[in-house]
Formats: sequence, C-alpha cells, structure tokens
Amino acid sequence: MKRNRIGKSGLVVTDICLGTMTFGLQTDESTAFAMMDRAIAAGIDFMDTAEMYPVPPSAEKFGITEEIVGRWLKARGLRDQVILATKVTGPGHGWFRPPIRHGFTTLDRRQIHRACEDSLRRLQTDYIDLYQTHWPDHGMRAEETLEALTELVQAGKVRVIGSSNETCWGLMNSLRASEQHGLARMDSVQNNFSLINRRCESELAQACRMESVSLLPYSPLGGGVLTGKYNGGALPKGARFSDYLQNGGPRQKRMAQRFINERTLETTARLQEIARDADLTVTALALAWSRQHDFVASTIVGAVTLAQLEESLAAHDLILDAATLSRIDEVDADIPCPMTEDGLRRL
Repeated sequence: MKRNRIGKSGLVVTDICLGTMTFGLQTDESTAFAMMDRAIAAGIDFMDTAEMYPVPPSAEKFGITEEIVGRWLKARGLRDQVILATKVTGPGHGWFRPPIRHGFTTLDRRQIHRACEDSLRRLQTDYIDLYQTHWPDHGMRAEETLEALTELVQAGKVRVIGSSNETCWGLMNSLRASEQHGLARMDSVQNNFSLINRRCESELAQACRMESVSLLPYSPLGGGVLTGKYNGGALPKGARFSDYLQNGGPRQKRMAQRFINERTLETTARLQEIARDADLTVTALALAWSRQHDFVASTIVGAVTLAQLEESLAAHDLILDAATLSRIDEVDADIPCPMTEDGLRRL
C-alpha cells in the first residue's frame, strides 16, 4: 500500500486510513474489532477517531468509540504499529452544540488539556500521533489554541497536530500564528471531500500545496450517497441519513438534505455509468479518485459492516486513467458542487 508523509511532520502513513465514527453505535464492538483486524491485515497502519464519536454524537455515547479502539489496541498489543489520530471537539458552528463537557467546547488551554487526558485514558495509551481540532474556534486568538497544543507536543503526549472542518482562512491564520510565535504547526486538515463535494480543490488545495499541509479527506463516498443506496428515493434501513430524515431533528434533516438532493443523486447516477464502463464499483471509483490528488496524504474510509470495508479495500491500488478522470470532470462541470444549493465552490 502506498505511503505518504503528513505535512512536514515525521508521520508517514498508508494512503488509506480506517475511520471509526460508526464504532459503538451502528457497528458493535465485535464487528469493530474484526474491521480493525482486517485493516491491519490489508496493510493499513493509520486509524482516525475522535472524542465526539460515535456519530451522531450524544451525551450518552460520546467517547465510546475511543474506548473500543483502546480496548482493541490493548488486546492486540499493536500500539506502536498504528499511527493513531483523534480529535478535541471545538464549537459546532450552528450545526449543533457538541454534547461534550456540557457544550463548553471552546478551544482554550483548559479544554484542550482536559480533552487530551480523557482521550489518552480511553485509548489506553500515553501518546497520540495526530491530535486534531474538531471544528475550529475562529472567535479566539489562534495563538491560544496553538500554545495549548504545543504544550502537549512538548510533553510528549502528542506528536503532530492538525485540524478538521477548517477553512482556507483558518488554516492560513493558524500557520501565520505558528510561524510568528514559534508554535507547533498544523500539518494536516481533515475536511469533507468527495465526488459530490469537490470544494477542497479550489483555494484550500492551493494552500495545502504551497504550505506543505496534507488533506485527509473524510466521507469520500459522500456519506454513502455515492454507493447509490439512496437513488430513486430509497431510504435504506439502518443508514445514517435515513435515520436523520425519518427521525432526526431540524439540524439533522438539514444535514441529510445537503447530501441527498436532486443534484447529488443525478451526479451519482452518472458516475455509476462511468464506473460500469470501467468495470468498477462507484465505491472503487470514488476512493481511487480521492487518492490520486497530490495534496491528499490519506483518504479516510468508514464502514458499518466488514463487507463494506472489504469493498473499500478492493480499491487500494487502483489508478484511474486519463479518460475516466476526464469523464468525471465532465459530470462536475455539468453539476458543480452538488452539495451546495447554488452550485458554487464555497469553502
């Protein structure tokens, strides 16, 4: 499996990362253990989790995913063979109030240090390889957040820092603060990036290239939309967005409608034709497309079942040819950025 460096750091990881946000909710512990075992057997050495997982987050279940990963690491004795990433929760920026620490998720020194200690305990480890801010806190001085993260690096509790759900401005502001104040730098940004959400290819991609910051795309299958399971108005039982649309509150319904709408479903249908012509699944097509971007270090794949993970692993060495990439770009030109209402590549 191909390996890439994360930013300017010492972390070199496989270009597929196992995401864990289903563990403890949609995926039970025994299945989660089987999935992590399978990832290791396939050559994956990079796993991503978060204190806020599983998703959708709740006060009752937050932290369970880290606990499952921690029990697996201890049972298998593989801690030093895995590059482990997790996240400290920041503000939800209108999507939701994070159900962690009573919603007090400002990225200040106290909250960051407390969150890190709790994650270390749940993960049953004394260090985190990549510690990421999970939603930025642009209302604060970037220096304050970076000072707290730098203290964790200096204490040996964190090796490298990164961000998630960050804007281009936020990334550049953070890098400026790091350079001016001699603080640890963000070497990665983990954002939503897929064939139905290509916004990262504009300004953020250029910032990543020029500043040697790596993108770690999550939701490369568009929250499962690109598998085609929502086509034709279907709402499959057990699927996350089916639950959001049928049982969720206003914010969950709004999130689901970003992923499942007329434009994303039309994009998916056209991509299915391209995949069939290339004798591929859309899953393989989407993952290969993500991995072929020069600013991407590792694409995060999530799954509910072992069978879903196997389908993703089948694309680990796939390279799309120029003709296939051209056809994909034609779909994007006809239906630009289908997850935004106006079709503009907003960050």
